[in-house]
Amino acid sequence: MAKVAFIGLGVMGYPMAGHLQVAGHEVTVFNRTTAKAQQWQQHYGGDYAMTPAEAARECELVFVCVGNDDDLRQVVLGDDGALGAMGEGAVLVDHTTASADVARELAAVASQRSIGFVDAPVSGGQAGAENGVLTVMAGGEPEDFNRARTVMDAYARCAERLGPVGSGQLCKMVNQICIAGVVQGLAEGMHFAQQAGLDGDKVLEVIGKGAAQSWQMDNRGATMLKDEYDFGFAVDWMRKDLGITLDESRRNGAQLPLTALVDQFYADVQRLGGSRFDTSSLKMRLPKSK
Repeated sequence: MAKVAFIGLGVMGYPMAGHLQVAGHEVTVFNRTTAKAQQWQQHYGGDYAMTPAEAARECELVFVCVGNDDDLRQVVLGDDGALGAMGEGAVLVDHTTASADVARELAAVASQRSIGFVDAPVSGGQAGAENGVLTVMAGGEPEDFNRARTVMDAYARCAERLGPVGSGQLCKMVNQICIAGVVQGLAEGMHFAQQAGLDGDKVLEVIGKGAAQSWQMDNRGATMLKDEYDFGFAVDWMRKDLGITLDESRRNGAQLPLTALVDQFYADVQRLGGSRFDTSSLKMRLPKSK
């Protein structure tokens, strides 16, 4: 069992930190909204701190799961940031979906203090976090990853190191590229089925047993048919992720025409008032003529 900190108690971090506590680790949490940290403590036990530094002090591993690059820099490098309180030999694990550049930046600062760094974005959504079955894509030194992996097992069904620091974030970009295309295809398929007068639920039952089957179809097809989107991974966050991905593609020369197109479709959803809707809300762009 390890002494750990978890910084960021959003829809992902809250249950992830909970799994660590339930597994028997000594967990201290920090959240910018203190009431959320207090709620977590009442739910799981453990402890909470008033600053990232206080949470991280004397911890072997410090986990972070916040919104974006700027949030990450603030809780790690800012006033009362976690890194300043961590001791030599500790490891900082970042679960934020962020840029590969900020991962390398933080790793360089951590290295100067003899602290390990692992970029470890996750996939599986809120349900995956709550059920402890996330997929973790990691970059960093093998020894740092291996130390973190034994603890991450509390909420991960799969955790793999892809290479040096930044590799986890690059793999998460691949993940989001693939999701964007699949969700748009599913939205168009469900729209077509309804326009053609088919029973959408029966269509899903049939094609879900063939080559078209996907996680998105299994988990979002039925709600798409009902135009229900008030849940899940928000469009705002997907656009943030796709923006990071498209920026990286401009640097490495990758051609992502479909990803760029779907990103603009999500901008349409935002203009329609769907910023906080689930990513499956791409279907709401498609007009009904029947």
